[in-house]
Amino acid sequence: MSIDDTTTTPAAPPGAPRASIVHGDDGLDRCSWPGADAEYRRYHDEEWGHEQRDGRALYEKLCLEGFQAGLSWITILRRRPAFREVFQGFEPERVAAMTEDDVLRLLADERIIRHRGKIEATISNARAVLTLDEPLEELMWRFAPSPRPESSRPRAWSDVPAVTPESTAMSKELRRRGFRFVGPTTMYALMQATGMVDDHFVGCFRAGTS
Repeated sequence: MSIDDTTTTPAAPPGAPRASIVHGDDGLDRCSWPGADAEYRRYHDEEWGHEQRDGRALYEKLCLEGFQAGLSWITILRRRPAFREVFQGFEPERVAAMTEDDVLRLLADERIIRHRGKIEATISNARAVLTLDEPLEELMWRFAPSPRPESSRPRAWSDVPAVTPESTAMSKELRRRGFRFVGPTTMYALMQATGMVDDHFVGCFRAGTS
């Protein structure tokens, strides 16, 4: 999920800066982007920004971030159980064996995002994983930037980039290895989600706890 997703975040009054932190009814201060949505809040609290170094989970995240392109992350999050079911737990060996018949079946499945290019990319990305000469997690984490000083933690939405040199380099290398739907913006969202960078705002109870 990109931190600039605004689907469930309360809008600021006209002319006012968008709030970066909200005080929840549970007494916790957290990043404002989950809004009041319970599942989005759980995702922020329990998943987003935690270090993820499991190759299968990183493959899943890479594919789901690709499905998000043009959509909000909550749209994907609510469909994640169905995505996991139809893509066989995102086990690369099993997904790589899927065929055109499977693509056609998924294009008729209303529980997921029915986009042929993204479905086919999920399958071809699994095949790309299997051709790697190193574990996917080692390849991806090689592009993680050095931890930023706490003093430079983002305070406002304008402090958070959409693309960085590291996400651009990761995108370029993954494309070279045969991966699809791995643009620099998508890869920065993945870096945020998997703890390669910590973009929790100053004041969020999760800041610095990845």
